[in-house]
Amino acid sequence: MKNQSNNTIIIGASAAGLACAACLQKRGVDYIILEKQPNVAHSWRNHYDRLHLHTSKSFSNLPFVPFDQSLPKYPARADVVQYLETYAEKLNIQPVFNTEVQSVKRDNGTWTIQTNTETYQAQNVIIATGATHTPKVANYPGMDTFSGEIIHSSQYKNGARFNGKRVLVVGFGNSGGEQAIDLHEYGAWPALSVRSAVNVLPRDIMGVSILQLGLLMNNFPPQIGDTLNAPLINLLVGDINKLGLKKAKDGPMTQIRNTGRIPLLDIGTIRLIREGHIQVFDGIERIDGSSVWFKNGQSAEFDAIILATGYEHKLERILDLDAETTADLHKPIGKRTTLGKNGLYFCGFYISPTGMLREMGIEAKRIAELIAG
Repeated sequence: MKNQSNNTIIIGASAAGLACAACLQKRGVDYIILEKQPNVAHSWRNHYDRLHLHTSKSFSNLPFVPFDQSLPKYPARADVVQYLETYAEKLNIQPVFNTEVQSVKRDNGTWTIQTNTETYQAQNVIIATGATHTPKVANYPGMDTFSGEIIHSSQYKNGARFNGKRVLVVGFGNSGGEQAIDLHEYGAWPALSVRSAVNVLPRDIMGVSILQLGLLMNNFPPQIGDTLNAPLINLLVGDINKLGLKKAKDGPMTQIRNTGRIPLLDIGTIRLIREGHIQVFDGIERIDGSSVWFKNGQSAEFDAIILATGYEHKLERILDLDAETTADLHKPIGKRTTLGKNGLYFCGFYISPTGMLREMGIEAKRIAELIAG
């Protein structure tokens, strides 16, 4: 066995793992941070080019190191990568790279972490691999007959190679909505397939981030917050039912609390739909060659399909989770009932209405506090 005396093993060296390392370090707790990739912030390095934070930088700082004041209000993907690299350097966080965790098991009161290179033991384990670890790929009847290209949104970089092509984006999350904008800007003919009823929020209200307002609404039960917000959202977004979308019965705060899905934070998708630059179709019924048939009987021809169908955490590949712990992943850290049970912690899995980086910082501080005792 290696490093049998370790207090804590952190799995994952992106934002959540780095924040946990920083907070443990400040409390004098020894740790090792394991990362299967050769660098920090690997997922951020591989997101699509156009991506920016949807939360303002002032509400997205990890503990102890703020974003550079020279950056724009909503930092770009490359800015976030640079920030996380600088974060690790300034705080002297040195992950063990190219080390993939294969299993995490409790054995005689100690955690055994088997990797592709070493076996570690520790009193505590923090899993910081994130809720978006593995792309979720939908499967539709006739998908294998499609004559064009099908990719997951995680493989999308920019719309350059789709110029002049008819591209169907499946899904109405923030990746799908922004990639549809990007396709339009690169001269493609984008369309969205939207199966379910949805909520849409403006990213800003009179220059104030909608997620900053969400902080105020956190003091209310979700249904009350949604009731208070509804008139203003209706005024700013308009009637999305007229655009071929279906308005969800639950408001955005209730949606986040019940499903863990963030509503579309609109940065231009709705305007392009109104102007006819992005078409909206129903959920997919089947695919036949270049033809896609939708559940309402419509059909259309496409050259490419982008599956913006979300992600899974896939924790079951390394760890046996009971139902109570699985349910806890969808709760804010203050409401988890299994937090620290047998020295097991999770950081970065709760989808927060007030921004993921901010939430990771809160979780990291609390986890470090509990581990330090």
